[in-house]
Amino acid sequence: MKIKQICIVSCLCGIWINTKAQIMELTLERVIAIAQDSSIQAFKAKNVYMSSYWAYRSFKAARLPSLMLDMTPMQYNRDFTSRYDSENDLDVYRRQQSLYSSARLSLEQNLDITGGTFYVDSELGYRRLFGETTYNQFSTIPIRIGYSQPVLGFNEFKWQKKIEPLKYEKAKKTLISDLEQISVTSTQYFFNLAIAQINYDMAKDNVESTDTLYHIGRERQKITSISQSDLLTLKLDAINAKNTLKNAEIELKRAMFSLISFLKLDQHSQIRIVLPDRPKNIVLSPELALQYARKNNPDFLSNRQKLLEAQQEVEKTKRTSNLDASFNASIGYNQVASNFAGAYRKPLEQDIISIGIRVPLLDWGVRKGKANMARNNLNITKLTIEQQEQELEENILMTVNDFNVQQDLIASAEEALALANTVYETTKQRFMIGKADINSLTLSLNRQTSARNNYINALKQYWISYYTIRQQTLYDFSKQETLSIIFEKIIGL
Repeated sequence: MKIKQICIVSCLCGIWINTKAQIMELTLERVIAIAQDSSIQAFKAKNVYMSSYWAYRSFKAARLPSLMLDMTPMQYNRDFTSRYDSENDLDVYRRQQSLYSSARLSLEQNLDITGGTFYVDSELGYRRLFGETTYNQFSTIPIRIGYSQPVLGFNEFKWQKKIEPLKYEKAKKTLISDLEQISVTSTQYFFNLAIAQINYDMAKDNVESTDTLYHIGRERQKITSISQSDLLTLKLDAINAKNTLKNAEIELKRAMFSLISFLKLDQHSQIRIVLPDRPKNIVLSPELALQYARKNNPDFLSNRQKLLEAQQEVEKTKRTSNLDASFNASIGYNQVASNFAGAYRKPLEQDIISIGIRVPLLDWGVRKGKANMARNNLNITKLTIEQQEQELEENILMTVNDFNVQQDLIASAEEALALANTVYETTKQRFMIGKADINSLTLSLNRQTSARNNYINALKQYWISYYTIRQQTLYDFSKQETLSIIFEKIIGL
């Protein structure tokens, strides 16, 4: 993706850094948009969805009629075979060579309700014998209509119809959830860089301020306005400020590199973070959040899928542990002749009805053990699902509570920052004219730094909680709409 497509503000400032990269100003919203489009996590999420999409397409295709062609182009045999000798009234082995070919064209349709298969087919076979007796023979079934049905067996089609659509719905919601998780991760990277940049800017300002104060202190020390100890303290503050600036620069580079790598931008890119405005006051209802989570969260859908699969296994083991019976019936025409045309002339009626029964008489409890195991696994699945959903609901309630509290913390942190800035500037001016001591100045500076960090961290926690709730509920409470619109946009690729 080109830089101009991912920049909110892309302008030439006339000053290029050593790497000659353009400085980009990025907002939180833009960082999230880039990450959901270009990050490795986004690429993985979309490919996981596409895998589920094609699995669902295969399921839907299996519900449609299928046309199959089975062929044996050539089968050559040369062996001894048993033949009846009518003159001597006994079976004798005679050497025989034969060539055989066959083809079968069939149209099949699976029936979900019954679990059976309806089919229409046509067959053609050719055999040629070599040796003492040489002859050709064609065998045909011009058309045959049939139906096969497991009478007491397991109906796999019925369970697939229940489970496969649920799996695909879960895949769609998982894609949205994964993209929202990318929003949470993007927010963390964004504010890590924001904090690093602010600390770096403050460190630069502090270097200039401490140098100025040390210079003023030296002038005042000449007229014995301050003590030698206070002058040394000012000098120490100036040295510490320079060391802090170097450490802040290292942290800034690390945070910058982490965000650039996450967004897959050019490694020489330079980013300037634009902090989001103070968010709107949104009070979330825990009950409403739980309602949307139960409806949209893919973890709840996953639990429903696990329960259905466990119930499927119980029925499967139950069906296969008892009497197994199958039914097959077909009606059609067939004919045999020494030439191809004759094989299709005046075909004779062919009727086939078969019933197969398989009764387990002695298996030393294998089937019974499998059935009991399946029932126990179903009970375990139910208990596990209950525990997991309880933990999910508790986590959602805690996140909603954190979000609601965080809004008050932002307002408080914003007010504290304004006061700390005022106090520091006032104390700094009073120190310059000799009306404040060094301890008061240091204390006000520390308070300013703490207040600024507290405000940024409050913003960070607010937006992390906000996007976490979106990820848990797949609902945008600020716009009051479900996030299915994200899927509709993504699926266009």
